[in-house]
Amino acid sequence: MTMPFYVAPEQVMKDRADYARKGIARGRALVASVFADGILVTAENPSRSLHKVNEIYDRIAFAGVGRYNEFDQLRVAGVRHADTKGFAYSREDVDARSLANVYAQYLGQVFTHEMKPLEIEILVAELGVDGAADQLYHILYDGTVVDEERFIVLGGEAEAISGRVESSWAEGWTLVEALRAAVAALAGPERTLGADELEVAALVRGDGRRAFRRIEDGELQELLVASPA
Repeated sequence: MTMPFYVAPEQVMKDRADYARKGIARGRALVASVFADGILVTAENPSRSLHKVNEIYDRIAFAGVGRYNEFDQLRVAGVRHADTKGFAYSREDVDARSLANVYAQYLGQVFTHEMKPLEIEILVAELGVDGAADQLYHILYDGTVVDEERFIVLGGEAEAISGRVESSWAEGWTLVEALRAAVAALAGPERTLGADELEVAALVRGDGRRAFRRIEDGELQELLVASPA
């Protein structure tokens, strides 16, 4: 009879975490930050059809880095969860915090019990209305949830990019200022990013019930070259 190899649980968790981090680090990063009129999400993504940033519900946005098929499955599940809850109760009862908890439970379950963890990190953002604060939730591959008040960076080189966003951060900055800071942080000191290499979307107050909108093509190009207000 062949005896199975014994591996300490700590080593199993470490190996899974290392595996997930390596997969995520290969993905291009994104920056989500609050600005005066809402929340801006800027991702390095040359694809025009495979979106990293999407709408979940009226005031809620979703973004992911890592394996596209894995985080897109969670996006679809999130849309269904929000639609069902909004239909059963009311649209105002659909919120980012409960959605982030659902994602965290699923990611934690997969990380602990499945052979392969999901190689993704996701963002759930909710626009605050009627005086409520904007909300940013960063959910890691192991189900850990981190909430931030100003900005979140997901993906490879997150620490370096966070440092660059931190150095340029300004309370109440405009959409143009937030966008240019995010693009500069993603690009780093040795390269530049053009409009055709970016995916940009925003949750904007005052745009009606559905606050999510994409900033693309000519509008994005104009914002990138515009002078800060």
